[in-house]
Amino acid sequence: MEGVDTLIHARWVIPVEPSGSVLEDHGVAIRDGRILAVAGNDELRGSYRADTQHDLGEHVLIPGLINAHTHTAMTLLRGMADDLPLMTWLTEHIWPAEQRWVSEAFVRDGSTLAMGEMLRGGVTCFNDMYFYPEVTGEAARQVGMRAQLGMIVIGVPSGYAQSLDEYLEKGLALHERFRDEPLVRTLFAPHSPYTVDDGFLGRIGEHAERLDVPVHIHVQETADEVQQSLRETGKRPLQRLEEVGLISPRLLAVHATQLEQTEIERLAAAGAHVLHCPEANLKLASGFCPAAALTRAGVNVALGTDGVASNNDLDLIGEMRTAALLAKAVSGDAAALPAEQALAMVTINAARAFGLEEEIGSIEPGKSADLTAISLADLNQHPIYNPLSQLVYAANRQHVTDVWVAGEPRVRDGQLTTLDPAETIARAEQWRERIAADRAQ
Repeated sequence: MEGVDTLIHARWVIPVEPSGSVLEDHGVAIRDGRILAVAGNDELRGSYRADTQHDLGEHVLIPGLINAHTHTAMTLLRGMADDLPLMTWLTEHIWPAEQRWVSEAFVRDGSTLAMGEMLRGGVTCFNDMYFYPEVTGEAARQVGMRAQLGMIVIGVPSGYAQSLDEYLEKGLALHERFRDEPLVRTLFAPHSPYTVDDGFLGRIGEHAERLDVPVHIHVQETADEVQQSLRETGKRPLQRLEEVGLISPRLLAVHATQLEQTEIERLAAAGAHVLHCPEANLKLASGFCPAAALTRAGVNVALGTDGVASNNDLDLIGEMRTAALLAKAVSGDAAALPAEQALAMVTINAARAFGLEEEIGSIEPGKSADLTAISLADLNQHPIYNPLSQLVYAANRQHVTDVWVAGEPRVRDGQLTTLDPAETIARAEQWRERIAADRAQ
């Protein structure tokens, strides 16, 4: 018998590729952090001798979920300014709070809180856009979570940087710092076309091509944003991005709730990606990303939660369900965005957006063993006719029991293995007390 590090025996394995596939009474063999084999449980038991075995008799095993867009440290602003339109929320509440409070310590504690929440919800990888990304990267390294760190650029001075040039300089240093880190990668993260001018966006595009990294940017999030761009430049934001060379396979367009058919076709032709954040868009009344139309046109669509200040959680399983239901309502088609597509958006589609499809996003031999186990044993999960449909429409993040990143357990029997929840919560409460007391003055 061949020796392996870990055998996971599940009731069902949903590998994501091929799409819609559900393997009953299957499991996974892991060696050196990678998937060695996917096979029937009896075959695995007869072929491999494992140091560790997990028998998950009523579970579905899926690839680790990928949160394609978030602002991790904003967990510390959860619930601070709810029920407001986007620009009021940003300019009157969030940006002033960030000017007052964001620091290395804020980002460390907020990002750690976010990572704990995401891991407990089955998320193994996240794409972040926030200040002090080097602090988030170090926290991700300590927790053992996969991260895409945004080299943030924004035309708003902060404690992190005072000018566009300084943001860019710090971003390039970030890229060098983490270039050899196996779980942490970098990408450019200009905030938006309304906070970064066209000339500087063009410079970012040149650096992105040189470094071979994506460009992650909020674009056409609201109707007001589009109208403002038309008033000031006579052009829609996506037209401006195209003119500076950013409409390409590197583009990760976040939100994209205000798309015309010609823009959908242009994104598809260019091989660009859209990062859809349905719950944040609903909460801020920003509009509806035409996810079904984008998918039909051939645009790769992935899902993100956005930041906790505008969601108010990092629940990617819940986001799947919302995305599927919203797509049906927006398109008037109950068959739009079926369960297998929703799952793909938080796994292989997100991996493709970041150029990681050969590493993560599906359960296949040779890929990294980033895996999530979800129990379907509860009363509210029965009867089970279709485990994939059950996962999207009936399960929730409380059903996640075990999570592995590169074969290492990060959640075991519902408990985090690399961070202390009590200490993390205590730090978050200290920040709440300080911020609330300051706001009360």
